Amino acid sequence: MLNQLQLNPRKITFTLSAIAFFLVVASLIGYAIKIYTGHKLLGLFDLDLENNFPTFYSMCLLLIALILLAVITLLEKKRASSHVSYWATLTFGFLLMSLDEVIVLHERLNHFVRSLFGGELASIFHFSWVILGIAVVILLGFYFLKFLLQLPKKVRRNFILSASVYLAGAIGMELLGGWQAELHGFNNLTFLTFVTIEETLEMAGVIIFIHGLLEYIADNFSEVQFIIKAS
Repeated sequence: MLNQLQLNPRKITFTLSAIAFFLVVASLIGYAIKIYTGHKLLGLFDLDLENNFPTFYSMCLLLIALILLAVITLLEKKRASSHVSYWATLTFGFLLMSLDEVIVLHERLNHFVRSLFGGELASIFHFSWVILGIAVVILLGFYFLKFLLQLPKKVRRNFILSASVYLAGAIGMELLGGWQAELHGFNNLTFLTFVTIEETLEMAGVIIFIHGLLEYIADNFSEVQFIIKAS
């Protein structure tokens, strides 16, 4: 009897979205408790903290995308696709993003970037790593443009939507959060609102991307078999 595991993109996307929704609501409740009582009862769900449930879940989302990208890269290589290098680059990029979610490398770059500008930056660049982030996004945009234009319309639309949503959080809301933090500090409702929107958009962007990858596999490969041989 052949062992089969069927994956439904819509059901997987719904499940991932439901978990993200729960984490966001739990974080909002925790913020309300912290602001009005001063107690940090739900710190494990705080979207603005590291090493807790939201961080772990964000890392899991990136790992799921990483695994799907690795599978697509291997399948594209097997059929001698001209796009293998692009898929491999995406796989490597998501590997770095997964590692960054754990070691928070981008935030460690703040001091380095400020030193490049003599320590003087506008308040919107309080989290100064975004300057490097914007530069990387522009370079990657030029690199992937040809690849993007050659993708099927549905896949291209998904990639553009997921990237736009993710970057709106990771870069856009980080800029607004830096501006707010510079003017009024971190412990205020406006900053926490920016953080919530930022993390929500980042999770949503990756979930949309995962959905697109699953649909790409379904449309192009239909069925993927893993054959494991005992040594």
